[in-house]
Amino acid sequence: MNVIVCGKVIPTSTTIIELDANTKRMVRKGVPHELDPAAASAVEEGLRVTEKHGGTVTLITMGTSDATIGIRNALAMGAASAVHILDDAVAGSDTLGTAKLLAAAIKKQQFDLVLCATESSDSYSGIVPGQIAHFLGVPPVTFAKEIVVDGNKITIKRQSETGYDVVESMLPALITCSSGINEPRYPQLKGIMSAKKKEIKVYTAADLGLSPDQVGEKGAREKVLTIGRPPKRQAGKAVTDEGDGGKQIADFLAEIKVI
Repeated sequence: MNVIVCGKVIPTSTTIIELDANTKRMVRKGVPHELDPAAASAVEEGLRVTEKHGGTVTLITMGTSDATIGIRNALAMGAASAVHILDDAVAGSDTLGTAKLLAAAIKKQQFDLVLCATESSDSYSGIVPGQIAHFLGVPPVTFAKEIVVDGNKITIKRQSETGYDVVESMLPALITCSSGINEPRYPQLKGIMSAKKKEIKVYTAADLGLSPDQVGEKGAREKVLTIGRPPKRQAGKAVTDEGDGGKQIADFLAEIKVI
């Protein structure tokens, strides 16, 4: 079974996220990066599937040259190879442009199953996986907290507010992994050393058959108009209870039309 994992490489959790006032984009250059923990869970799930049923895991990511450290982490975990979409022309891509690029890269591989995080840990849009599935022409099966493969059929427990639903699909399919689906393995020394020898294919937008007006800032249909800090929260109202505290609270809630 050939498993593709779409994984984002993001600034480390210890990094203070900053936005560029001119481009209105997150500052990604010059800060330490790591494989998104949510993506690491998707890699782990792919490895578990292939260890049980045979096959390989390939990581596909898009980003600057700083993404290499996150790619190597996935390879050290056990992914067989990786694809890095590296091109200045894709900077400023919106979710649709990102999905076009990732889908085009996936189509260059043999795949039975595509795994993604439900959403990335830096932007939390949660839109890209469904768009990738659309461009691939495969069913999106979302919010999986457990995955079982049986021949050409895949069954998941889909996380819901009250528990989970059982959802089935035929392969090929795209699955998004919910948080807590597993505990990603920690790369061992042998894996870290072997990761240095594994192949990382590099593609540009042109290599994927996409023109500059389809991706990047030129092709983006979503635009960030302004950025700024949220307004400071006003001080709350203190209630001194001298026997009528409940009435004071009720009056206040009525005043702001909560009740």
